[in-house]
Amino acid sequence: MSVAEIVLVKQHLIDPEVCIRCNTCEETCPVDAITHDDRNYVVNAEVCNACGACLGPCPTGSIDHWRVVDRSKVFTLAEQFGWDELPTVEEAGATTSDDSLATLVGAEAPPQVNAAVSPSSTKPPHSAAAPQTNLHGVKNPITATVVGNLRLTAENASGDVRHIVLDFGSLPFPVLEGQAIGIIPPGVDTNGRAHHPRMYSVASPRSGEREGYNNLSLTVKRMTEGDDGQPFHGVCSNYVCDLKKGDTVQVTGPFGSSFLMPNHTGSNLLMICTGTGSAPMRAMTEQRRRLRAAGTPLPGKLMLFFGARRAEELPYFGPLTKLPADFIDTCLAFSRVPDQPRTYVQDRLRERANDIAELLRGDTFVYLCGLKGMETGVLEALQSACTAAGIDWPALHQRLVDEGRFHVETY
Repeated sequence: MSVAEIVLVKQHLIDPEVCIRCNTCEETCPVDAITHDDRNYVVNAEVCNACGACLGPCPTGSIDHWRVVDRSKVFTLAEQFGWDELPTVEEAGATTSDDSLATLVGAEAPPQVNAAVSPSSTKPPHSAAAPQTNLHGVKNPITATVVGNLRLTAENASGDVRHIVLDFGSLPFPVLEGQAIGIIPPGVDTNGRAHHPRMYSVASPRSGEREGYNNLSLTVKRMTEGDDGQPFHGVCSNYVCDLKKGDTVQVTGPFGSSFLMPNHTGSNLLMICTGTGSAPMRAMTEQRRRLRAAGTPLPGKLMLFFGARRAEELPYFGPLTKLPADFIDTCLAFSRVPDQPRTYVQDRLRERANDIAELLRGDTFVYLCGLKGMETGVLEALQSACTAAGIDWPALHQRLVDEGRFHVETY
């Protein structure tokens, strides 16, 4: 092939060393160019149109990598699935690399199209504290010591959910409410390669699980079955749930720069969650509770919708019910109570439609975290509440997203 016949293209790649396998990119991609196996997330060069929809939501930046390669030599999915790290420029057979969507002279970029409107903000609230991110990766993890492991669900509950407290000693590891960390389980996978980190949302406020100590907490559910109901052993979740006081773990992160709470205390927080999706909601609620205990005026309102199968399976049920009503308006939804109709968070939202519409007229920030299956129902309930109140929901939703006021993390 002559030089004149060589056509260079910009291939979109995901860095497997930095990726925390949170599935955000695959959920966000409007053309289904991103897929994954049990180890790596990869991009299909034949489908990707470089629209950029996946870039902003990625909490680590692992999604924003490009290699300029000969069109006839783009990396196949099979090759990407086998990577432990990105190929160097030389290994790619390219003359340069490019970590942006900017046009590169001599290279052909895929056509860009307008991305589908995201239901979630890709930027934080305007008053949020500046987060620290990616301080520790898989090559330089930080070591934390387990100082607490408390079962949150009743012994007769079908799910074992744990409250794990990690202490970082004298090593700085600053986190904000809404951020996450990665935990690297020990050992190797079936292919003999070291396990990649699994991501868990932080359940404690910025001052730590215990104030005055360099620690944080997580809400972790032991995975014993897959989405299809078949037996499944979650490598990291079982490892974490079995940790004992004094054990040490390898931690990466922190991750996340958008799912953050506003610092101005006049803001309202509308929090909607299921299961372990309660972790960031607990962190935000506890941050406001500590401010209140310190005498800080809190004109903003807190409203929480929390769903589980039964009360015995709802994390933090006891402490949550002890919070005063003038501090937080709590609505619980249980879907498997004997002799009771199945009730989900969207049902509670519809019951409180008038209050929600009034809240959304003000300085309000919305947070949705939990199972992917609830997302559609919640959005429909919010739309219904607004429509009944004469509020243009599509316009409001778009404004909330654009202003960093509408945050969704579902899995």
